[in-house]
Amino acid sequence: MDFLNYVKEHEKEIIQAVKDLCKIESVLTEFDPSKEAPFGEKINKALHHMIHLGKKDGFIVKNVENYAAHLEMGEGDDILGVLTHLDVVPAKNEGWKYPPFEPTVHDGKIYGRGTSDDKGPTIAAYFAMKFLKELDVSFHKRVRLIMGTDEETKWRGIEKYLKTEEMPTFGFSPDATFPLIHGEKGIYVYDTLGEFENDALKTFYAGERYNVVPEKASATLSIDLKDSFKKFLKYNDYKGEYKDRRYIVYGKNAHGMTPNLGVNAAFILAKFLKEHLDNKFIHYIHDCLSFDPYGEKMDLDLKHEVMGSLTLNPGIFKYDESGAMVGQNIRYPKGFNLKSAALKISNAAKKYGLTYSFGQNMPLHYVEKDDPLVHKLMESYQKVTYDNENEPYTIGGGTYARALDKGVAFGMVMPGRKDVAHQVDEHIFIDDLIEGTAIYMEAIYALTRKDVKI
Repeated sequence: MDFLNYVKEHEKEIIQAVKDLCKIESVLTEFDPSKEAPFGEKINKALHHMIHLGKKDGFIVKNVENYAAHLEMGEGDDILGVLTHLDVVPAKNEGWKYPPFEPTVHDGKIYGRGTSDDKGPTIAAYFAMKFLKELDVSFHKRVRLIMGTDEETKWRGIEKYLKTEEMPTFGFSPDATFPLIHGEKGIYVYDTLGEFENDALKTFYAGERYNVVPEKASATLSIDLKDSFKKFLKYNDYKGEYKDRRYIVYGKNAHGMTPNLGVNAAFILAKFLKEHLDNKFIHYIHDCLSFDPYGEKMDLDLKHEVMGSLTLNPGIFKYDESGAMVGQNIRYPKGFNLKSAALKISNAAKKYGLTYSFGQNMPLHYVEKDDPLVHKLMESYQKVTYDNENEPYTIGGGTYARALDKGVAFGMVMPGRKDVAHQVDEHIFIDDLIEGTAIYMEAIYALTRKDVKI
């Protein structure tokens, strides 16, 4: 059957489903395992929204203590897992064409936080399963849409799920780009911390997440640098303002895996303040981190022939009477030595009165390009798109694919499209949403045939 035409007949239904899910402001504001909604009411609302859809459409539904849930169809010993997440990174109204949690269709796109990462792809995977079920396709494996709740932070949802539920035999995560990602860099998170005596710098803030390039930074001072600040902005053509006694600068958001595509606002502000203050925190930012997405200043740079370069994103900056902190996020390829890197980072921090604090390490994930799973998924992608030129590749991002014993990231951003995850005006092209749904139908169908061994 022509799955693409079948999906096109249901375009309005799919668009509405994306809008309905993206209306929910499922940003993590707290984590309290003692509560019924451990990640807060809004993330819980998104989870139960999908649970309700699954029950309505006749799927087998399992809710794992509001940490995660799955929707299942088919039968057999093997499980094909499709792993998505329902949480999103924060979004403020500033700079958006349309309010980020009021999804809007315009010019062939759906705008809104989560449309690309990862609610739009979640809906595409859901409808792929729903449509195959409606078409009365027989399945020789179980298919599970597994939905996590804090992928953008610490992965506690999917970790809890896998402690109690079966590990899928194989699977994919629709949380990246097509045609297919067979390897993901390791993710290493740490902080540099310190305390300083009061001086002219009173506060310095930028960023909220380790995996996002901060687009705004602000500082308060005990001295007047307004005139110098205005000259600095004008001379360097930076965006900023002095408002409510705060020196504010604006950069550009980007995903933490590609900090080179953003402009870290903290670096701009540190550049200005370094010329006027003798402050170790500011000098640390400027000397060790600023405008250095590959970690060269701390001798961390590394490049692998398949997986590419190590990247470094300082995503959170805090300086006030409670202390100083820079939260940093490294994406590393094969060949990275964690102990050696930690020593270099620690030694660099000591020079500025800061200490190193380990946070989290997620080892890299890799599936060979000639694996049968890769082969079948590529066939499904090519059948719908007729794209025989783009090849599987590796990324610096971390998707739920790495939570699987055997899994890859598979869509939904099409080749040539700009990746707008975590950015202002996040959106998904409607044509890509429809095509992606058909690709997932082809993939699920192909991988669940009786004679297919992965």
